[in-house]
Amino acid sequence: MTKTTISLAVVPYNGPEARPLTQALHAEQIATYGFAEDPDDTPADHFNPPNGVFVIARLRGRQAAVGCGGCRLIAPDTAEIKRMYVHPDARGLSLGSRILELLEQEARTLGAARILLETGNRNAAALSLYEKFNYRPIPPYVPGRQPSVNRAMAKTLTRASGASRTGAESAALQSSR
Repeated sequence: MTKTTISLAVVPYNGPEARPLTQALHAEQIATYGFAEDPDDTPADHFNPPNGVFVIARLRGRQAAVGCGGCRLIAPDTAEIKRMYVHPDARGLSLGSRILELLEQEARTLGAARILLETGNRNAAALSLYEKFNYRPIPPYVPGRQPSVNRAMAKTLTRASGASRTGAESAALQSSR
């Protein structure tokens, strides 16, 4: 088994490391569904502390980031996961799991007791990941969403060990696989 070092870092949502990934996600969604929310329509400050965070994933030896995701508060006790993406060349390395674990941790740090997300109903890998992490289907929480295209999911967060970790400490997380 090859050892791959993954590092996760908090970055600005509209920054130069995040933007290529959010644009790649947008292009992939358009190719799959024929339409998608433009990531530029999401205000960058939605992912700024103390209301949110945006993270990227890097692999040792690669210049560009290969994955991303954001978490933002949408109510005092409810967070939303947005813009989860892993570049096709980096899929199969558990990056989605690592990003999601960190985003859930950050949601707890922000005070969320519940976390919501949406994904496309044709995105089998994402649906499988979210089900593995105990997200369950819910009715659409964004007005105008089409259940035939969008799958809304939710999870109740529990306090986990390390839940008091600060954003800066979380950003420095590294792991090996």
